[in-house]
Amino acid sequence: MEPSEHPAEPDPAATPVKVDAAVLLLVAGVTAAKHPLVYVRLLIQVGHEPLPPTVGTMFGRRVLYLPGFFSYARHIVSVDGKRGLFRGVSPCVLSSLVSTVVRGKTKQVRLRTGLMSVRLMAQFVGREVKYSGIFSCVIRIFKEEGLSGFYVGLLPHLLGEVLLLWCRNLLAHFINSYAVDENVSVVGPKSVKNVAKIEIGVGLLMYPFMLVADVMAVNNCGLAAGLPPRSPVFRSWLHCWNHLSQKGHLFRGSSLFFRQVPVTSMQD
Repeated sequence: MEPSEHPAEPDPAATPVKVDAAVLLLVAGVTAAKHPLVYVRLLIQVGHEPLPPTVGTMFGRRVLYLPGFFSYARHIVSVDGKRGLFRGVSPCVLSSLVSTVVRGKTKQVRLRTGLMSVRLMAQFVGREVKYSGIFSCVIRIFKEEGLSGFYVGLLPHLLGEVLLLWCRNLLAHFINSYAVDENVSVVGPKSVKNVAKIEIGVGLLMYPFMLVADVMAVNNCGLAAGLPPRSPVFRSWLHCWNHLSQKGHLFRGSSLFFRQVPVTSMQD
């Protein structure tokens, strides 16, 4: 008998997947629908606070209430109209569609389109028109910064992804080892609550890395959001991390509602 020969299977990490057009429309629609949240969060992350805070009290202590998502969104609409809420949505939709259709190397695509989206959105701060679309971003970044410009903020982003993967593997081990009842093969309510708390904690651990990646994406790129006096020019992502840490801003933008800043020195 002749030895059976098996044809080499294509690498599943880069195999196109047949996706129905309705699925693609749904993915694009969901991405576009949530974009205003992404947009407002990004502006908060880069430190843009166009609306004055209001003074209130909490547990007898005076605090500054910063505008939440809805107030911020209304401000954007008042400046740019309703369409302004979708500034920078094209790279996000493109990334989502590519991730849906193609398996493999989607992380690289997402990172590059993410950089473009961040810069398109950050133009709101200084009212620039330096970047006007995906192709404009590609040409401008390559012309001014070379290939390395597409990888600005990559390292903290990758570190955050690795941390997330490690923590989730640890969480899976915890569920398999402690949370699952071997007799009935179900997870108890208390275990579910514990797992949910751990998942929230994992997200909080990852957030500063994502924040630093977004801040570095606009740092010293010619936009007002990444230049003095709005932002220092950072030598590296570690310099950015240390600066945000000293200011107590490593979780800036992690919450879009009930944003409070303690008032440390106010006259009675």
